[in-house]
Amino acid sequence: MSLTKEFKAEVITQFGASEKNTGKSEVQVALYTRRITDLTGHLQLHPKDKHSRRGLLMLVAKRKKMLNYLKNVDINRYRKVIGELDLRK
Repeated sequence: MSLTKEFKAEVITQFGASEKNTGKSEVQVALYTRRITDLTGHLQLHPKDKHSRRGLLMLVAKRKKMLNYLKNVDINRYRKVIGELDLRK
């Protein structure tokens, strides 16, 4: 399942300061998380799909880099994103 315009707009308004602030780190992490969730479901149905698995690993790496950046810049924003997306315990 791909990301729809409605879902993207909802995420942008929830995590961004305004509806045009798509470059904010929190927005990007939330969109990456949704794509990772969708790809994980796809790979459970199609375990031999190696190309999608590579894409999933690349998305996880991008999200990890973005979270590390956010942690180094502002720890409070990092904790807020982690809490809202339920990424770590």
